[in-house]
Amino acid sequence: MEHPEETDTLTDRMPLDAGDTGYGSVVGPGLLGGAGGSETAPLLIPEPEPEPAVRWQPLSKAELQAVAGGPWWRRLRCYLVLLFWMAWLAILATSIAIIVTSPRPVATPLRWWQKCLFHQLQPNMGAEGSEGISALCEQLPYFKSLGIGALILEGLFHKEPSPLNVTATGGSLGTLPQIQHLLAESNKAGLKVVLDFCKLDLYGAGNKPTNLSAPVENSLQFWLEQGVAGFAICDTDAAYSEKILLEWRGLFREFSTQEEEERIVVVKQTQDFLPALRNTTLVDVVMRSILPSSQQPLSAQEVANAIETHLLTREEDTWPSWTIGGEAPHELKNLLLVLMMTLPGSPTVQYDEDIDQTQNGSLNIGSSHRQKNEPSDTNTEKEKARRAAVALFTSLSNSRAREEALLYGSFTFLPFNTSTNSSSSSSSNSTLASPSSPTILAFLRSWGCVHFLVLLNLWPEIHALDPAWAPSLPEAGVFVSSTGMNRLGSTSLYTLELQPHEAIVIKLFEGGSYS
Repeated sequence: MEHPEETDTLTDRMPLDAGDTGYGSVVGPGLLGGAGGSETAPLLIPEPEPEPAVRWQPLSKAELQAVAGGPWWRRLRCYLVLLFWMAWLAILATSIAIIVTSPRPVATPLRWWQKCLFHQLQPNMGAEGSEGISALCEQLPYFKSLGIGALILEGLFHKEPSPLNVTATGGSLGTLPQIQHLLAESNKAGLKVVLDFCKLDLYGAGNKPTNLSAPVENSLQFWLEQGVAGFAICDTDAAYSEKILLEWRGLFREFSTQEEEERIVVVKQTQDFLPALRNTTLVDVVMRSILPSSQQPLSAQEVANAIETHLLTREEDTWPSWTIGGEAPHELKNLLLVLMMTLPGSPTVQYDEDIDQTQNGSLNIGSSHRQKNEPSDTNTEKEKARRAAVALFTSLSNSRAREEALLYGSFTFLPFNTSTNSSSSSSSNSTLASPSSPTILAFLRSWGCVHFLVLLNLWPEIHALDPAWAPSLPEAGVFVSSTGMNRLGSTSLYTLELQPHEAIVIKLFEGGSYS
């Protein structure tokens, strides 16, 4: 039953246009319409059901082949492969061009005498006759172990009356059978033998030869048949002429069937300038002395002047062979050995008791002054000096044999200047250093990017190197050899000090502008 009061009240609350606006007919959430009306909105709105997740799967082989076989991808793939090979070929061509166009040294094949280390035996070298030959034969393997490749035998022939009579051999080296035995043993040891004819009047009474006389030809042929590797003459001999040397060459060709069997002519230069030959190929080796001959030992200044002269005025027409020559102070002996073994050409070592296996070394260059009944301390010191000399000789010989720069590399003289260590200098010797000469003599042997620096301090003072005089040289290097055989490991040119009368060979780490 409706209550009128409530109806009136509700009617009073309705707006006048309730019928037009549908007031009361719109049911909000949770409200119902009039009596008998239906629900027009759900009480709860359901959430949409989630879609099933899509599972990723790789393309099958058939699908991949179908996609890859498409025209656009096929073209792209061909372009990429083509681009790769073009880039690879361009890199290869660039590398080849760099290698081909880069400057590099071209090595000239060396003959056996150009790679060889000569050992010149003096005539009064020991016991007479067969004893001397036997002692020499026993040392042949030892000489070979030192790196010596050939012996130059002097004093083999009498000068009068028939110098080239094959039986007229000098008493110091024995008779013909003994010489033949020496040649056979030398061949077994791998050593070649050169006979010295220097200052022998081969053609009689100093007459100028007009042709190769029968006695001379027979004698040369006899020794060539015995296996002699060549002959040495002086630049003042009558045989030193183009006509005679051409005839000698014709005879040599009969015995020079292979490169290692080539027979050679060695010319000893005794004058300031070697008389020129129009055909320079007639002479294989020119033997030059570093020091001039003298009656007494040369001073340090004279030695320095002689060395500098040879370093600045080298003749390159014929392959040189360097020997010490004159007599120098014994304290410079090892320094001169380093110089001789590092100059361009083939070194010629004169007989030296320091490298004689049968002798207790003497420190005098070019001579032997052994004293009897010497104290044991003196003998011990000499033995140490001999062993050091052998170690130095072996080190230099091995370095020369394996390093192209020392065998046939270029030569550059370096005008180094130095600062003298005044604390170690002697005022009495301060006048030895000439202001006109560099304090340290130095030169560079180079082959490609390999450089060897040779430093020589001839003075009795310590000298510190000033690399500013050669700024293009690298700072660092490694010691190869030194006169005292006490330099090991790496070094810096900016901290290097040369001891009195010291020579050092350094292999530089990097290449400089000197080549």
